[in-house]
Amino acid sequence: MIRILIADDHPFVRRGVKQVLTDEFPGVVIGEASTAPELLELAGKHRWNLVVLDLTMPGRGGLDALHELKAGCPDTPVLVLSMHPEDQFAVRVLRAGAAGYLTKESIPEELVQAVRKIMAGGKYIRPSVADLLATQLQQGDADQPPHARLSDREFQVLGLIAHGKTVTHIAEELSLSVKSVSTYRARIVEKLHLKSTADLTRYALEHRLIV
Repeated sequence: MIRILIADDHPFVRRGVKQVLTDEFPGVVIGEASTAPELLELAGKHRWNLVVLDLTMPGRGGLDALHELKAGCPDTPVLVLSMHPEDQFAVRVLRAGAAGYLTKESIPEELVQAVRKIMAGGKYIRPSVADLLATQLQQGDADQPPHARLSDREFQVLGLIAHGKTVTHIAEELSLSVKSVSTYRARIVEKLHLKSTADLTRYALEHRLIV
């Protein structure tokens, strides 16, 4: 029996993914989670052949959820779905332990192909993502854009700042102290060679780090 857990805060997305999977895999058992805590709870209670994870989850976010999921269930493969472009997020989530990355524009055309390959023990990496990985290996960190050198947490905080969240709101959303968030913000400003919140927002927009 195949068991697949879908984690996405949008019911219509979960419904669409579920329909594609049930049509292709008769008898598949589908679990659903709308938040990162729900995902982690279900992942801890049952064994899953695959987790299909939205990168932009409410609260702590899909990237955090991916790290926690791989820490607690290292053998559970994860396919990340995202609205974000491959050139900004695919390499980051693959390095975090995901077995594949698809933009939501690729559903349903590539979803079944990706699920089959991952459940067979492989990774689903599109040619464009493979090129990105190869380029990063060849160029090294020095030739990457400044935001590529941000940690996952710094990258997450940058996105929330760019969405207009205050330090206090970010601290609440990520279950961190205000001091910790301020420290992350200071590191981001230093690494990106910027000064103000307006500069950070402009940078994120110019580099398509928020949608």
